[in-house]
Amino acid sequence: MTAAIGEQKNSLNRDPARGIVLVVDDNPANLQVLSSFLDQSSFEVWAARSGEKAIQRLDNNLPDLILLDVMMPGMDGFETCQHLKSDPRVQDIPIIFMTALSDTADKVKGLRLGAVDYITKPFQYEEVLVRIEHQLKLRNLTKTLIAKNVELQQAQTQLIQAEKVATLGHLAAGIAHEVNNPINFIAGNLNFVEQYVHEVVDLLKLYQKYLPDPPAEIQSAIKTNDLSFLLNDLSKIIQSMQAGTGRVTEIVSSLNKFSRHREVGKKLADLHEGLESTLLILGHRLKPNAHRPAIQLIKEYGELPAIECYPGELNQVFMNLICNAIDAIEEIQKNQDFEEISRHPGVLRIKTEAIGERVILRIADNGSGISEAERTKIFDAFYTTKPIGKGTGLGLSIAYQIVVNNHRGKLTCHSTQGKGIEFVIELPCR
Repeated sequence: MTAAIGEQKNSLNRDPARGIVLVVDDNPANLQVLSSFLDQSSFEVWAARSGEKAIQRLDNNLPDLILLDVMMPGMDGFETCQHLKSDPRVQDIPIIFMTALSDTADKVKGLRLGAVDYITKPFQYEEVLVRIEHQLKLRNLTKTLIAKNVELQQAQTQLIQAEKVATLGHLAAGIAHEVNNPINFIAGNLNFVEQYVHEVVDLLKLYQKYLPDPPAEIQSAIKTNDLSFLLNDLSKIIQSMQAGTGRVTEIVSSLNKFSRHREVGKKLADLHEGLESTLLILGHRLKPNAHRPAIQLIKEYGELPAIECYPGELNQVFMNLICNAIDAIEEIQKNQDFEEISRHPGVLRIKTEAIGERVILRIADNGSGISEAERTKIFDAFYTTKPIGKGTGLGLSIAYQIVVNNHRGKLTCHSTQGKGIEFVIELPCR
């Protein structure tokens, strides 16, 4: 079977296992001879008789290698090569020039434009075959190396994620365990303290009732120490201590829920519980400080079913996304004065809803947002938009791995530069 002279070769019933070669030459005889030889060597051959036609031919499908004649009317080989190498879709396809030119300067020009090799006319067909096979082998090896590098990066990210989640979980669980015992002791004894204080107060009131005129020394002590104030304030202090221990107990409970360190495998979990425990841990970052008023937290929780998931991993996702939102708000506010921030305070918005068999969580901020170019790379490992020293570039990559790979969900982001960013988590209920 020989190649048809024209813009492309009919490739029906052709086994493309060895690769697809696009031959670009304005000489019909050269096209026919090369096409026939490559066809007999089990390559699929496409043909074009000009640089313009070759570029049009690449609009739909891409070959594995291009044989490109240098001397052609209209767009010559050098111009065609330069155009192809400027197109990201085809710039990695190896180009071998075909030429009768023996001038070293022409060869150097072609190589600088991106060609990988030269074949001189008249053709030595065995040499042509060896050079094509060599370049295709190099290209396949390069693709394999790139794929393996991506796999290694993903494996590294997963290992870092596993270590980070495990470390954070153990740390949270350890803190919760160490704090839990003493706070339970204090909380339990405060009840007895309150009871004993009430009994002492009642006893003092009995003394005042039946001994209204104590000796002068006791009257002086009562007046000096303001006994009425002490008795009233003592009760308030105990109530404050009970409220404080209750708050610490709540934090310990949230740490335990956040770490979920005792759970193995997927569990049915309430995502609102995970969000609330994460917000409790990060609550201090939302409070006002000397440089800015409080960051407003807007929660729009819908009715969510319990979903089957790894709760500890999803809590890590919530932690990363909420921390990023707070960082973005603080970054845009650092160059604003207090009055300006008060007029346009930072806002963190969390919205949840259930749609069919999936739940949707949206975490948005009104920070500076990101550009479209940054948005396309934001989930790449080690890519960060934060200043040097403030980000590892792993948080969002880890979140993506957890949501997409571990939970078969979706994690996307929408942003308009200068108007904040919204991350959308979509998870199946089962």
